Amino acid sequence: MPIIVRILDLIFDALILIIVVGSFLTFFVPPWNPIRSFLDQIIAPLLAPIRRFVRPIGGLDLSPIVFILLVYIVRSILFSIL
Repeated sequence: MPIIVRILDLIFDALILIIVVGSFLTFFVPPWNPIRSFLDQIIAPLLAPIRRFVRPIGGLDLSPIVFILLVYIVRSILFSIL
């Protein structure tokens, strides 16, 4: 596998991991926790464009799920090209 594909794969995996960990922390860690506030600063700009189109359903924010699906779609398209 070419090095560029490995680097892109690592970046996509890191994005997904950050979104998943940040989403789980919202349930268990208070917002003033330094780790959670750091992750929120990273996650908020990524999810903001999606939140304009996908509104919460019953108080449940679906934007992390949509983001992860978009990452997988972009990953598959990009890897099929490379």
